[in-house]
Amino acid sequence: MFFPENIKGIKQGDYVLEIGPGGTPHHRSNVFLEKIFDDENVAKAQRGHTPKIALKGKTIYYSGGAFPFKDKEFDYVICSHVLEHVADIEEFVKELFRVARKGYVEYPLIYYDYVYNITEHINFLKFKDNTLCYLKKCDTNLSDFDRVTEFFYLSLGAGYSQLVDKLKTELFEGFEWSAPFAIKRVWNIDEVCYEEIRSLPPFYKKSSFIKKVLKRPYKMFTSIFNSKSVKRT
Repeated sequence: MFFPENIKGIKQGDYVLEIGPGGTPHHRSNVFLEKIFDDENVAKAQRGHTPKIALKGKTIYYSGGAFPFKDKEFDYVICSHVLEHVADIEEFVKELFRVARKGYVEYPLIYYDYVYNITEHINFLKFKDNTLCYLKKCDTNLSDFDRVTEFFYLSLGAGYSQLVDKLKTELFEGFEWSAPFAIKRVWNIDEVCYEEIRSLPPFYKKSSFIKKVLKRPYKMFTSIFNSKSVKRT
């Protein structure tokens, strides 16, 4: 979860369900819903290669389909970085609405996956005009660039995550809901992109430290040059 600060609607005493918590469960979750995978390697990939942790709360395992809970059993449901993995996203979201009165969803935007192309991510998502639009990755030509995206995917695994850290507000999206919203499959990439490209924050802030770093090569050069220069007579 990249934006835990966006979760503001959980009240004291609320009964909270979290779906697919991975390695970063929310501290207010009471019950966790995890999908069963026969292969631990597949399960690890689905949780983003994060270590499996002991969850502090009741954990329910299911094989997919309808959630094993009663209607409105929970006051709040957290669904963070799950929707991009789901095959039948419309039925899945309807289940969120069925078992909880309100909740929070978070997912990567298309800009993230067009760089890293995470194999387990099968949907591109964008929330517009109270509608969650989704584009199936298989309906795009992203696979044509596998040789390119593989390079960036491996760089992420090797720890080169500065781009993600600096641009997380542009690469991911999360929002709370208190009433069901519309869900729509789209076929045009424009539907899951920003309507207009926002100006991006500078990678480095102008600080005294950066200024010192930038000045250091110049001072070194001028010092060497001056020490070797000879005054003309």
